Amino acid sequence: MQLAALANLLASDGELYYWPRFYRAEKADAYFDRLYRELAWRRERLFIYGRWVNVPRLMAWYGDPSARYRYSGVDHRPLPWTADLQTLRGDVETICNAAFNSVLANLYRDGRDSMGCHADNEKELGQNPLIASLSFGDSRVLRFKHLETGQKLDLELNHGDLLVMAGELQHRWRHELPKTRKPKQPRINLTFRHIAA
Repeated sequence: MQLAALANLLASDGELYYWPRFYRAEKADAYFDRLYRELAWRRERLFIYGRWVNVPRLMAWYGDPSARYRYSGVDHRPLPWTADLQTLRGDVETICNAAFNSVLANLYRDGRDSMGCHADNEKELGQNPLIASLSFGDSRVLRFKHLETGQKLDLELNHGDLLVMAGELQHRWRHELPKTRKPKQPRINLTFRHIAA
């Protein structure tokens, strides 16, 4: 199957494609275990609204040597691809019919870890970036909010799911992974991107 065969979840103002269980449980389990143990997770501080803040999750940045990425006052120099990240990239590139030269890995350790409301609209990502997002581990809700209408869309992303954002989505919508009081086990999210050199 190709991305074009999936239904766009948005009626207008962007493209959002969801493929549940893109990886079946056994393969997803193996990827989660290795990524959790082997990626170079680190705590990050970002410059947001005029002050430095601790990011409430762990992250790692991998990619081609030219895929440097700057946001919120921090310059991200990519680590070399691991074998697993290369394989995952190949699978996602095939489905999306697109090339990715980097991946942002986020580790949400429990329900207190989160990602604030934002858009992936930095100039390095191009005019209408295509971003492919893989989830491994516990489920979490990803919330989208339209900038003009205030319309909201909540998607619960589960172990092995693939979500793809494209078209005008980053200009018309914001997204976040809110905190939750529900007991949660760790979740790994990989967002594959193409950074313009």
